[in-house]
Amino acid sequence: MNRNYLALLNTLGLLGMTAVLLIGFVLQFVLNELPCPLCLLQRIGFIMIMFGFLLNVVYGPQSRHYGVVLIGALYGVATSLRQVSLHVIPGTPGYGSPIFGMHYYTWAFVLFVATIFAVAVILMLTSKEESPEPYEMSNLGRITCLLAISVVALNVIGTFAECGPYQCPDNPVSYWLFN
Repeated sequence: MNRNYLALLNTLGLLGMTAVLLIGFVLQFVLNELPCPLCLLQRIGFIMIMFGFLLNVVYGPQSRHYGVVLIGALYGVATSLRQVSLHVIPGTPGYGSPIFGMHYYTWAFVLFVATIFAVAVILMLTSKEESPEPYEMSNLGRITCLLAISVVALNVIGTFAECGPYQCPDNPVSYWLFN
């Protein structure tokens, strides 16, 4: 697979994960739905995936960077599946508002599994031979990296505002910083 095409795929992957984190962050304030501890752990999974894609965008596509993506996605699958299992019993209320009939944590599970599948396909289509031309990050890649870092920083600030230096409550109802 062409190295520039791979770089574009990684940039789009980074942009997609950034959009997921940004949507979660915005909905947290628009719908006033504070993320629970498991939701915050799922955000860490998305951040780990973003980090792997960011490494590919900055340094060029490498299989070890995809390993970071896969570890983040597997971590995310475990945390989101744990939360899905807590709410799968009929009559058990879900946590947060559903989007298109599924809660955030169910969507997270679907996205983590889709990421694992996409990276597996990319790895199967990628040749092991090194490209003779040096890798150079595109302007779209630079902008996407800056946006991703900004969204991660916003999520860190939002998490600190919610939990402070303490353990986050199981069912948060207010921000620690604003009490």
